[in-house]
Amino acid sequence: MPTRRTPTKSDAAPASRHGAGGELHQEAGGDVPVLTTAQGGPVADDQNTLRYGPRGPALLEDFHFREKIFHFDHERIPERIVHARGYGAHGFFELHESLADICKADIFQRVGEKTPAFVRFSTVAGNKGSADLARDVRGFAVKLYTQQGNWDIVGNNIPVFFIQDAMKFPDLVHAAKDEPDRGFPQAATAHDNFWDFASLMPESTHMLMWTMSDRAIPRSFRFMEGFGVHTFRLLNEAGKSTFVKFHWKPRLGLQSIVWDEAVKLNGADPDFHRRDLWNAIQTGAFPEWELGLQLFDQEFVDSFDFDVLDATKLIPEELVPVRRVGRLVLDRVVDNFFAETEQVAFMTQNVVPGVDFTNDPLLQGRNFSYLDTQLKRLGGPNFTHLPINAPKCPFAHFQQDGHMAFRNPKGRVNYEPNSWSQPEAGPRESPALGHRGFATEEEGPKIRERGALFADHYSQARQFFRSQTPVEQAHIINAFVFELSKVETPGIRARMVGNLRNVDAELAEAVAAGLGMELPPASAPARAPVDQPPSEALSILRNPPPSFEGRKVGALVTDGTEIDLLKALQKAVEAEGAVLELVAPKIGGITASDGTHLPAHHAVAGGPSVLFDAVAVLPSEEGAVLLADNPAAKGFVSDAYAHSKFIAHTAAARTLFKSAGLMTPDKGFVELKAAGDVPGFVRACRALRFWEREAPKG
Repeated sequence: MPTRRTPTKSDAAPASRHGAGGELHQEAGGDVPVLTTAQGGPVADDQNTLRYGPRGPALLEDFHFREKIFHFDHERIPERIVHARGYGAHGFFELHESLADICKADIFQRVGEKTPAFVRFSTVAGNKGSADLARDVRGFAVKLYTQQGNWDIVGNNIPVFFIQDAMKFPDLVHAAKDEPDRGFPQAATAHDNFWDFASLMPESTHMLMWTMSDRAIPRSFRFMEGFGVHTFRLLNEAGKSTFVKFHWKPRLGLQSIVWDEAVKLNGADPDFHRRDLWNAIQTGAFPEWELGLQLFDQEFVDSFDFDVLDATKLIPEELVPVRRVGRLVLDRVVDNFFAETEQVAFMTQNVVPGVDFTNDPLLQGRNFSYLDTQLKRLGGPNFTHLPINAPKCPFAHFQQDGHMAFRNPKGRVNYEPNSWSQPEAGPRESPALGHRGFATEEEGPKIRERGALFADHYSQARQFFRSQTPVEQAHIINAFVFELSKVETPGIRARMVGNLRNVDAELAEAVAAGLGMELPPASAPARAPVDQPPSEALSILRNPPPSFEGRKVGALVTDGTEIDLLKALQKAVEAEGAVLELVAPKIGGITASDGTHLPAHHAVAGGPSVLFDAVAVLPSEEGAVLLADNPAAKGFVSDAYAHSKFIAHTAAARTLFKSAGLMTPDKGFVELKAAGDVPGFVRACRALRFWEREAPKG
């Protein structure tokens, strides 16, 4: 048994050995205890699953991975370990273009056919009680109830991941979660453990660029992309394979918020994303995404600069365009949150004939792990009997009994093959209709190693950063500064900034300056990064929405607000497909200029401007004087300004602006002198934010 010792923090990275999988392989020695299995067996490699050749499939005999992921899967009862805070809705997938030539899956055959679907969105790191607007990856899991069984596309709103091999998944999540000795911070990675791990795992750098970007604080589930992350295969009737990456493109375009806004939203409405989805569906503004496919062949795989089996890499859309073949629509909320959203079980191994896996080592581990997880979460092997998980097509098998068996099989036969006659004999396998994997030819030694191309950890991180607008780059820099400022150990901060020097010199210099530290030397990459051409598809601001549809305007009103102006604003906003909500000094509402009583949606003290995409400040002269002494009203306009929102206003509103310190309105302010000025304001709102208000790169 290894001698126990008191752990100490060190500014230096531990001794390491280098390999194709990455820079760091920790080496035990001296008084460092040897890592063992729970049975006490020493572990030779805790970085890679056992596989058949560097790019081959994972092997079932990998007892170390099996034990590690088994224990991790069972750490929480009954809450999900990751993706605990989720929200789901029902809908359908409608095919727009037949894929019969490249995929035999039934769902891709008949144009116009609708397939029932259930989608669950989630944050990753926080518990069920955490807030919606944490800086985090968002889960985007889709269950399609096809005529050939359930197909789960279990993805995220970011197309890459932190790690390349499932062996490291427990370590990643342990590091990202609240620290075990103190139980905080909740739903946040701004702490030593996470950044210690990330700085020692350069393969995480690309994902870190995404999570420090505005992608990690989306405005709404409705305004974010979804990705299948991994490379899969599509098979046609002849058995021909086409590689595929799955995308979900929001019809209303992309939109995120700024960090200060997220912090305040978590206080004002910790259920902001949930409420937005619920309200959109209940009012008939059904959220919609297009299913896009990146399709490519073995020739592309062989010529690509990176390995398509590496989940920390993406394929730029400029190289392989996204082919949009159908739409996903959410049109029904759940009847019961627990029975549906909480009990739904997604598993990457749920595929249908015509869809197959690749040897992606993270995907191979997920395929093994997810079924194991459901056993603990849902109490036994019969979770597929729950209505939310049950197929909607006919199904037949010989599985029986177990905890909470909801089905009552009849007859004497519970095995196969058998010699009984039908119908007592039961179901039989079908080589013609059943799932068949692609017949790959594998060769190589049985090793724990990754392909050589997996060792490039910085090139795509550099490409992502350089594909952003100056405003987006500034947000990334500020996010790194904020997160690393919460790290107590200087050596961790230095090591992380040293990694960033391999991404972009200006990025590293700006982060170091923001932290008030000297620029550390660049870390030594396992594979020298290379410049990649910028990709416009990676930027949110370079892909603006087609309209202001689906957004929300908050109108700050008082007694005496001009009724004709307010009516014109409501008409124009609703014509755009957006929503207008009234914010008043009191929730009881106001009496407008014509004597009409208008109830308010929010009292100004409980309806801050962070709840809205744009604001209109429409007080009467007397009302503006009263608002000028109201701290919540001053915060309403000052936050709207600070968050670069478009601000419509009357002349009377200048009294409030002056009181709030907004002395020199910019072009993001639109004065409404008459009803005819309203359409210009709504057109301006289509840009979502007046980003010129932010100085480039902080």
